[in-house]
Parts: sequence; structure tokens; C-alpha cells
Amino acid sequence: MHENITVTTGDGQFDAFVSYPQAERAPAVVVLHEVFGVNDDIRATCDALAGQGFIAVAPELFWRQERGVDLSVTSEADWKKGLALYMAYDRDAGVRDVVATMAAAASLPRASGKVGVMGYCLGGLMTFLTAARHPVDAAVAFHGGDTDKYLDEADAIRAPFLMHLADEDEFISQDAQNAIKKALDGKPNVTIHSYAGCNHAFSRHGGAHYNAEAARTANDRTWAFLKKHLG
Repeated sequence: MHENITVTTGDGQFDAFVSYPQAERAPAVVVLHEVFGVNDDIRATCDALAGQGFIAVAPELFWRQERGVDLSVTSEADWKKGLALYMAYDRDAGVRDVVATMAAAASLPRASGKVGVMGYCLGGLMTFLTAARHPVDAAVAFHGGDTDKYLDEADAIRAPFLMHLADEDEFISQDAQNAIKKALDGKPNVTIHSYAGCNHAFSRHGGAHYNAEAARTANDRTWAFLKKHLG
């Protein structure tokens, strides 16, 4: 079952897409999108999470700039629009929006109260920042762009944290990936997996660099991790 909910913040209101599992009571996962907004890929990701027993909630991160962003990953014009939105995005305000979404997710009638956060590219970075600045029950970041610019916040991450990085990521250099690994090395709550031969967004449905085997492995790891820590 799907629905759209309204999330209220001190700055205004925005929408979030929700996919429900069959279970009458379930933990929630806030799903943070890439530069393409809440599109077919994110809705499919939410449905997959619902199939694993989670309430999946995907907020529109770009609401301050434009409402209802839903872009195609195969359109050059949509890529340009998404990148423009990404460049203008206020990440500090975005963390507040994610926290508000977490509160809304926890208060849904069928929610157990446990809430995780996961995201892709921009959403992966926002997952990192949210986990560093606010208590979360679990966090999963897929190839978070610009994460290396915020590594001074890494020590603040206390929640169970799972990160997926692509060895051949064209947007996250090897130097950046090495810096991320060094900053998080030794933290018992953090696990990082690297995927050899994979490019950025290797798990994106219908993406140019989709790698079925790596995507399946990353998703299986993610679902097992979330089940362990969200119950």
C-alpha cells in the first residue's frame, strides 16, 4: 500500500511518499533520494524495503526550491535540472528536514518507533550528516558524494552505520574514498563495503552503470543490517 504524507517543519511543509509492508507493525526507514527527486527508482527502492518488512518513507528534499521533483535518469535535460537543484541545495536545512521526516515516520499508525535512514549520492551524504548530528537507530549510505568534505563530523556518528562505495566511482575519487575509510577506520559501529569494478549508482534501477550482482549483494547486506538494528 502507498500513500503520500505531509511533513511539517518550522520552515513549512513538504510531501513524502510512503510504501507499507503487509505487517501491521513495522520499523520505518527514511529513504533519501539522489539529484532526481522522488522518482521511479526511489519508489521502487521503497517498495523493495516494504517487501522486506519496513515502512519506507521518501521525503522530497528539494521542496524549498521546487515541489514534486520527479526526474528521469535517462533524460539529459533532467540530469541538468537535477544537478542545478543539487548545487543550490541547503544541506544544513536538509538535515532538519530529514529529522522532521524521521519524527513523522515514527508517529505513523503502524510504526514500531524504530527509525533508520538510508540514502543515495546526495541522500548518502545527508544520511552521513544526519547520523552525525542527530540520534538515529541505524543508517545506510550508498556512495555519498562530498562525504569527504565533512569528515570532521565522523567521530560524532554513534549509530550502527553501513556504507557502500564503488571502486570506480567517477564522482568520488580514490583519494576521497581513502579519506572516508581512514576517518571511519576503527569505529566499531561502522562497516564499509567496496564494490570492485563498479561505478557510481551501481544499484540504481535502470541506471547506465547498474550492476545486478553488486546491487543484489549491497541490497542483501542493507536489508540484513536494517533487520538486525531496527528489529
